[in-house]
Amino acid sequence: MRMSLALKIWLAVVAAITVVSMAFVIVARQQTQPPSPAREVLIRNEAGEIIGQSDGRPVRVPGQGLEIAVPLQGGGTLYVLLPPRRSGPGEGPPPPPPFLGPRADPTRLLWLLGLIALATAVATWPIVRGLTRRLDTLREGVDRWGQGDLRARVALEGTDEAGELAQHFNSAADRVESLVGSHRALLANASHELRSPLARLRMAVALQQTQPSEALRTEVDASIRELDALIDEILLASRLSASEGGVARLPRESVDWVGIAAEECARLSVPLDVQGLGADEPVPLIDGVPRLAQRLVRNLLTNAVRHGIPAGQGVGADPLIAGVQAHIQVQPQALVLTVRDRGPGIPPDLREAIFEPFFRLPGRSERDGSVGLGLALVRSIAQEHGATVLAQDPGDGGPGVAFVVTLPR
Repeated sequence: MRMSLALKIWLAVVAAITVVSMAFVIVARQQTQPPSPAREVLIRNEAGEIIGQSDGRPVRVPGQGLEIAVPLQGGGTLYVLLPPRRSGPGEGPPPPPPFLGPRADPTRLLWLLGLIALATAVATWPIVRGLTRRLDTLREGVDRWGQGDLRARVALEGTDEAGELAQHFNSAADRVESLVGSHRALLANASHELRSPLARLRMAVALQQTQPSEALRTEVDASIRELDALIDEILLASRLSASEGGVARLPRESVDWVGIAAEECARLSVPLDVQGLGADEPVPLIDGVPRLAQRLVRNLLTNAVRHGIPAGQGVGADPLIAGVQAHIQVQPQALVLTVRDRGPGIPPDLREAIFEPFFRLPGRSERDGSVGLGLALVRSIAQEHGATVLAQDPGDGGPGVAFVVTLPR
């Protein structure tokens, strides 16, 4: 037979109060029983000789009276019993026995314990039921969540352990719902983005069989590279999402962010300015994942070169002409990386949306060479390293946008 937690706690409280009450009654009876005074008892024989004498205290025998042990001179012990005093002629009945004391009535004691247990049961049941009711609510919420309703939450009541448990459950449910939602969106968007290069590949292969040309071969190679890059970014985004959820933490080591930025800037011919680092001062190293650090810097620079192009210049313009710049500020508590371009900029209301997977600014398409995962990976990699990344105005009143990554040291 299954017993509810509320009934168990309630019975435990009632039993504990009853045991304490019984112990109190026993101690009280012992404390209220007055000690008998010392009595001198003499035992004489027929000749008037004293054959036994005692100066000890009599012992009270419940229901019988006082008993005195008298040692005899010839050896042995004689026990003298003094019965309770009886009422004389004209005297009223003896007073009723009290609840406590040496003449306490056992029946009344049982009634007293029963009243104490009843009062305890009535007083503690609402408290116990209030606690277990919140546990029942938490159980119902967990059941709904376990059956697939990821939006199920429990009400936060109280600040005790039950309230903290409900709060932790809601936080965990929020995190799991966010992870599942991001994975669903990633899969849905990935399937959509894969259709375009696959369609181009299918068409190019069909035309190559009937009208082979170098241009079609180039188109096939470009589509294959695009597919390879897209799959690589999707896998990296999925792995970062799992790592962020605590599923599999990525191995960490000391990362030279200044060296990585210098290498990537040299590869794309982007000027790099480093400030706050003395000539004899060692390059700061920050714990992280070198491959992810390189991807973060490369995505920011590639994004600036690809999209931050001033009006009148085509795609693939020289970064030096396009005005792409990288800047590193070494601070005592942080390392700040800024990548700035002089393109058309990003509207303020879209500066957070651009970090969402597969998001493109209005007017942009996959033909521009972007699938909308570059900045999303930048944000995920920054979060993996405890850093923040923001898109903001350059600050000098000029055109373009500045991406600022703040890495805590």
